[in-house]
Amino acid sequence: MDPAHTDPKKPKPSNSYLKYSGLGLQLLGGLGLSGWAGHALDQYLQLSFPVFLLSFVLLAFGGMMLQVYRAMNKD
Repeated sequence: MDPAHTDPKKPKPSNSYLKYSGLGLQLLGGLGLSGWAGHALDQYLQLSFPVFLLSFVLLAFGGMMLQVYRAMNKD
């Protein structure tokens, strides 16, 4: 009997390199997009201090770290 087919509910082993590189790319993309949107909004509203840039980046970073934490604890 093939041990891979003993439990159909058990997920197949995944490549952790692909999993964590995907999380890293999501982190970079999310920070880049939020930084761009915050900068654009600061420019549009003609603010002298980058309020939206900082707040969007910090919120995106916090959300992504929560996502990384959940992915690490899922294993």
